[in-house]
Amino acid sequence: MSPRTGGGPGQRTVVSNRRAHHEYEVLERYEAGIVLTGSEVKSLRGGHGSLTEAYARVRDGELWLEGMHIPPYEQAMDKRRYDPIRARKLLLHGDEIERLIGKTAERGLALVPLRVYFTHGIAKLELALARGKRQFEKRRAIAEREQRREIERELGRRR
Repeated sequence: MSPRTGGGPGQRTVVSNRRAHHEYEVLERYEAGIVLTGSEVKSLRGGHGSLTEAYARVRDGELWLEGMHIPPYEQAMDKRRYDPIRARKLLLHGDEIERLIGKTAERGLALVPLRVYFTHGIAKLELALARGKRQFEKRRAIAEREQRREIERELGRRR
């Protein structure tokens, strides 16, 4: 089964993990549903949330998102009992979860959340199977990006 990714029409990215592409080499991408409460959905629709400290892991044969921060919705009635960084269950097909269990057992592979978006009114998470970059790989990627920008600038000047 091939992993599905988002990015088409009818999608609106709410929260993205910009550091993920700097820190990790993305090998595969998956689209997962997230189990959320009503006030969490409202807060996300307002553009609030953070994936900077978030990660996914497998517990008891289920996939869980840990460390994602969704602040309480301003108009919510019960903000006192709300935990903004609670673990949230991710929804994937069973065979995809089994495959991820096998892949994360390999050394150096992690499940990194890339972005949260709404597609047709439903909150989805783009999840990546990734390998951590070493320091010299990060420097090389920055140098290549700078080189591409310089080439684009030169092409723009010549036009």
